[in-house]
Amino acid sequence: MEIYGDRSASLCLIKVGGTHEKGCIRSDYKSIKEAVSRDIVLVNFTAEDWNRDLSPWPAPPAFGNEPFGGMAEDTLNRILKSLPDIKSPYLSEDAEYILGGYSLAGLFALWAAYQTDIFKGVVAASPSVWFPGWEDFAVTHDILCEKIYLSLGKKEAQTRNPILKTVADAVRKQDELLNGKDHILEWNEGTHFTEPEKRTAKGFIWAANRI
Repeated sequence: MEIYGDRSASLCLIKVGGTHEKGCIRSDYKSIKEAVSRDIVLVNFTAEDWNRDLSPWPAPPAFGNEPFGGMAEDTLNRILKSLPDIKSPYLSEDAEYILGGYSLAGLFALWAAYQTDIFKGVVAASPSVWFPGWEDFAVTHDILCEKIYLSLGKKEAQTRNPILKTVADAVRKQDELLNGKDHILEWNEGTHFTEPEKRTAKGFIWAANRI
């Protein structure tokens, strides 16, 4: 877990990512801090096994040979248990939390917002809402935070993979399900692999400026 930010900050941004994202937190913090008026702390929480730790339930492989392990609940519990250690000495007593991530980590963040109301905002940048069973889950459950940021690349659905090509329709459906909440669906240029760090930072900036 990496932490950057102001002492006694009133807003904590928790970015969930994989081991490949280690080392980006300093530049992420700088870009977000420049666009947000509040004192913030940015925490990078690493999932050691991407498919296992960030998937909400087990599922067969969508590509390659590695199935999804469905251990998101354990990951969320680890994050929640870490909050007291983050709060002292970094956060004020009344600090608020935003959870976010990209791709499968974006889906994890979105799923977590259905599990607990501790997060005032959630950032689901290019989330894997194509995930098997996700639409049924989202239709039958209520999200528990008020500020929700969704995004997708305009070319993400242009793939031969029959599962991944449903992502544009799936994110539009997710957007519809959030009617009544303060939310946005932002369309970015490019594919799923175009500037993921910048796209995630944009989401945190949007949420931080609305809380």
